[in-house]
Amino acid sequence: MKKIGFLSFGHWTPSPQSATRSAADALLQSIDLAVAAEELGADGAYFRVHHFARQLSSPFALLAAVGARTRSIEIGTGVIDMRYENPLYMAEDAGAADLISGGRLQLGISRGSPEQVIEGWRYFGYQPAEGETDADMARRHTEALLDVLRGEGFAQPNPQPMFPNPPGLLRLEPFSAGLRERIWWGAGSNATAVWAAQLGMNLQSSTLKDDETGEPFHIQQAKQIRAYRAAWRDAGHARAPRVSVSRSIFALVDERDRAYFGNSGREGDQIGFLDEKTRAIFGRSYAAEPDVLIEQLARDEAIAEADTLLLTVPNQLGVDYNAHVIEAILTQIAPALGWR
Repeated sequence: MKKIGFLSFGHWTPSPQSATRSAADALLQSIDLAVAAEELGADGAYFRVHHFARQLSSPFALLAAVGARTRSIEIGTGVIDMRYENPLYMAEDAGAADLISGGRLQLGISRGSPEQVIEGWRYFGYQPAEGETDADMARRHTEALLDVLRGEGFAQPNPQPMFPNPPGLLRLEPFSAGLRERIWWGAGSNATAVWAAQLGMNLQSSTLKDDETGEPFHIQQAKQIRAYRAAWRDAGHARAPRVSVSRSIFALVDERDRAYFGNSGREGDQIGFLDEKTRAIFGRSYAAEPDVLIEQLARDEAIAEADTLLLTVPNQLGVDYNAHVIEAILTQIAPALGWR
């Protein structure tokens, strides 16, 4: 059995060919798609965060709205770039969104990917400390977030406060119990997956990772997941971890599917560079008739290793079509593979 959700980047463009022509469209349609996905029986509604782009960028207002409109579906991110975040402010926003949703928040965070502007985090008021890289800064912000999410008091109370304080040091409010165990790290390398396990974070592995061995993407990703789980066991955490992978998967079941994606299933991985030093491997997309798709997905080692599958959706094709894409996977693909 697997949890199956969707992952939306929330792209929008004023083009007449797009069903998502404004930021308002992207936000409101994201809420509607989460509602539709819940009705179809999907397990998760996840959203990507990008700054300085015509995409979703301010996740907590969206997550709170989705939480208020739904009842059972997990809501989350995949991922928030921690180079841009104030950990304490983030903990308050995340706590509020989690309480509104009744404890359904699954918060995916990471160092982030190459952004739209050069060193965009500087515009948000952050810069690495002396001797740090921006990746180091993201991990430092992450550790601060994890620390305050434990809910322990750390701030010295004012002896003459405006309102009475509880005894002892004060913690951030609102505090949502259990959220600390629902933080996920989006790992691009085996080393950061191991680091995430040591800190007790769940693992998100996307459709790309550092090309560390030259092997096919799904094999490298499966090895990353196994390394993560081994590090989790070595760390001695009491609970079981969760692992998600993301895939672009389209079952060609009608003429719309064939028109949109009939020629888009890449048979192989792609190689690229995230920066001048980082060679990355990008996993293939899947688009085929259901019987063919079932055979292809059965050979994906990383999907087999994960407990959660996030379907990347083409949000600019509209809510109704994306609900159709999700439904086709849930009803025609997942049962045949033992995911349902």
